[in-house]
Amino acid sequence: YLTNRPQFVRAKNCVSDLMTCSVGAPQGTVLKRFSDNIKPFSAFLTDTFGRRHSYLRISLTEKCNLRCQYCMPEDGVKLTPKAQLLSTAEILTIARLFVHEGVNKIRLTGGEPLIRPDVVDIIAELRKLEGLKTIAVTTNGLNLARSLPRLKQAGLSHINISLDTLVPAKFEFIVRRKGFHKVMESIDKAIEIGYNPVKVNCVIMRGFNDDEVLDFVALTEKKPVEVRFIEYMPFDGNKWNFKKMVSYQEMLDQIRQHWPDIGMLQTGPTDTSKTYQVPGFKGQVGFITSMSEHFCGTCNRLRITADGNLKVCLFGNTEVSLRDVIRSGASDEELLQIIGAAVGRKKKQHAGMFNISQMKNRPMIFIGG
Repeated sequence: YLTNRPQFVRAKNCVSDLMTCSVGAPQGTVLKRFSDNIKPFSAFLTDTFGRRHSYLRISLTEKCNLRCQYCMPEDGVKLTPKAQLLSTAEILTIARLFVHEGVNKIRLTGGEPLIRPDVVDIIAELRKLEGLKTIAVTTNGLNLARSLPRLKQAGLSHINISLDTLVPAKFEFIVRRKGFHKVMESIDKAIEIGYNPVKVNCVIMRGFNDDEVLDFVALTEKKPVEVRFIEYMPFDGNKWNFKKMVSYQEMLDQIRQHWPDIGMLQTGPTDTSKTYQVPGFKGQVGFITSMSEHFCGTCNRLRITADGNLKVCLFGNTEVSLRDVIRSGASDEELLQIIGAAVGRKKKQHAGMFNISQMKNRPMIFIGG
């Protein structure tokens, strides 16, 4: 796929301050032996702060069968014409290019990704990419249970299911649709066929579901799930305000009053979740602290929207159309130069919750989380 690229091959063989390579280490040292096994990371996916972007999130569709209040404006959104959305071939072209440059994890999002008819085929093709270690999906779970066997066989390795309440009536209020029992069935089915942990994404909003934090923690006692409490974030159309946001520390304090022995687990350097477990529980809980304690300094994520735009920051409003570059007939080298320039412009951190709330950005439904 990626051939006739002598310019970049030469660049990869050079010692760069963007690449952790200890070529000059004394022969036989631990550092030398360690560095010999490291493939230099692509300069195109390394920003000016040294952050290496090995995680790509691809939105497969803007469509969704729910209308979650924090994701989609109440009056809906105007969908992008089909001709302007990425084709399956274009999705796979982008994925191959990013994986070749060092991406080892791809998450498929939406909209609702399982609405896309060829999602199983896309996963099967992604599985063939050498160097790709993880294929994940974030889904609302409505159509997941019946698709799980085929998804797992195709190569889906990780599942995140969105669920913001354990009360059926409240579920309908938050997502503006029915389907609570289908989501619970999907969680149980995913556990049954071997996904461990099944991650459950829960956006906590004051006055909506902040009274259910302890109930969600209790869910982890018998089920091997990781409930991930997500701080409410501002996006176009979701009527965000500071008073609705419940911070990580407030949630943790509430949990500790009930389970004082809950302990923090060790996480990786690029993990977004602060993870905890109550001793003896099968599952665990995590906190995505995007607002109160951002993790921009270790961010390794890039996003592709369903219409083919590259977003280097979830909260940024600058995008670059890879779709237009591909359709212009550009070479891989030219596409990489566009990607590298966009990554190079990534800022050190987001603007802060109050500034973000004033910025023009897409609704979450158009970004893919």
